[in-house]
Amino acid sequence: MGKPQATDEEMIAAAKAAHAHGFIKRMEKGYDTLLSEDGGNLSEGQKQLLCITRIMLALPPMLILDEATSSIDTRTERKIGDAFEKLMQGRTTFIVAHRLSTIVNADTILVMQSGRVVEQGTHKRLLAQNGEYAKLYNGQFA
Repeated sequence: MGKPQATDEEMIAAAKAAHAHGFIKRMEKGYDTLLSEDGGNLSEGQKQLLCITRIMLALPPMLILDEATSSIDTRTERKIGDAFEKLMQGRTTFIVAHRLSTIVNADTILVMQSGRVVEQGTHKRLLAQNGEYAKLYNGQFA
């Protein structure tokens, strides 16, 4: 799980924070289940939740999240949002996302089109500018 010396309690706590504990417990061997090399015995959402669990267990100094919640349903995404907020505190975090709900609390948002930065700012500032970010955001939440 990214931290070989982790205790069972630490692994379970990380899985609970990532909302992976439930599906892990339902697997035939629970936390002792062997996964195939490509994770073929897991759904895409389960694979993502396990990746998030590993992050929460290892606590790296920097995070790069590329579509970290793209295969997770929006209800689960909302549930793990608080855990992500805590995890990102005190860490430099780069988030690549099309689901704008995952970046609204970012210190700086870069809006890109065709590989170029077209806007930069906070969520509130970018909405006020009524530019590309506002169009994207309103398209998802209006």
